[in-house]
Amino acid sequence: MTENLHLEGNSLPLEGIRVLELGSFIAAPFAARLFGDFGAEVIKIERPDGGDELRDWRKTRGSTSMLFRTLGRNKKSVTLDLRSETGREAAKKIAAQCDVVIENFRPGTLEKWGLGPEVLTDLNPDMVMVRISGYGQTGPYRNRAGFGSSAESFAGLRYITGEPDRPAGRAAASMGDTVAGLYGVIGALMLMLQKARGACSAGPQVVDVALYEGVFSLLESLVPDYDAYGMVRKRTGGRLPGVVPTGSYPCSDGLEVVIGGNSNSVFVRLMRAMGREDLAADETLRTTQARGAREEELNGAIAAWTSSHPLSEVLELLDAAGVPAGPVYDAPAIAEDEHYLARDMIQTHEVVIEDEPELIRFPGVVPKIPGHEGRVQWVGPELGEHTEQVLHDLAGLTSDQIADITLQGVR
Repeated sequence: MTENLHLEGNSLPLEGIRVLELGSFIAAPFAARLFGDFGAEVIKIERPDGGDELRDWRKTRGSTSMLFRTLGRNKKSVTLDLRSETGREAAKKIAAQCDVVIENFRPGTLEKWGLGPEVLTDLNPDMVMVRISGYGQTGPYRNRAGFGSSAESFAGLRYITGEPDRPAGRAAASMGDTVAGLYGVIGALMLMLQKARGACSAGPQVVDVALYEGVFSLLESLVPDYDAYGMVRKRTGGRLPGVVPTGSYPCSDGLEVVIGGNSNSVFVRLMRAMGREDLAADETLRTTQARGAREEELNGAIAAWTSSHPLSEVLELLDAAGVPAGPVYDAPAIAEDEHYLARDMIQTHEVVIEDEPELIRFPGVVPKIPGHEGRVQWVGPELGEHTEQVLHDLAGLTSDQIADITLQGVR
């Protein structure tokens, strides 16, 4: 644990911080990964009988998914059965030497195991605990099971996502979980900063993140619009109500471009780039509300223009005009894009998938902190790869004790 928060040249901002991850799937592991990206020592506890289920998600070959390799990067994998007394005691010894504990069990689970905030704080008064759950640690729904999917629905995101004539849609990524992870890290760092300033309060320092609240916080004025204007937002496909023009438009080569021409000045530049001086000069289109009333007309004009040019030409013309636009990329396009590569957002690491090592491209680290950039030291480890080292160094166990513990929970 660290007391000196001053950064030396080229050091990682979180060096000296130790994090214990008592989580699985995405929310808690995503939060812990952010700590690891910037130098914290992250110890991930996994079940001996298979580990984090994420190891098996979205894979077609090998024993460990690329999703786990991505979220498990920079972490040490330790197998412990937290249902056993010896496993819990070992976890306590590790937690006593950690700055942050991150968990995403259903509320009450850690208390049932004797690993709740009060117990761990008694062992380590300086520890911060991040608790991520579907509905939070309090409230009438606290005991409900919650995944990111149900959180996105409960928060209102699914209701406004998708085409208006189809069932609720979703983003094809775990947005609810990752947003909760971000809030968990922010909360932990705020408490750690408060502690470093000598202003912390007595008792357990807990960050309580509900999956649905993280999503709801991103929905801007969803409820205020309802109260103020009686507006109940509906599904509108790739468009945003009242934000015109914006959306995805087809190009002549079969590719798509997303254009944001929804500010007054950008709208004029967009129309001029399209050769539609008549619309650029139309004074009645200088407000968001006015453009919204003619949304179909404007989107039709933009689509007609983009459809007559290949994507590369559309992007070149709009860039020259200062109009925000971007290609609708798939994975191959991202992996080869020069800007991704220039900013080190695509990094190649060696991974053994089926007995032989292969070079696999992984996402880089966000955010960029000049002189103190985070780094991927290794991708997600093998199950239990660091068990012996961590239990010896932090829990003070002998080789025989470690052997006894690691056999527990294996079926």
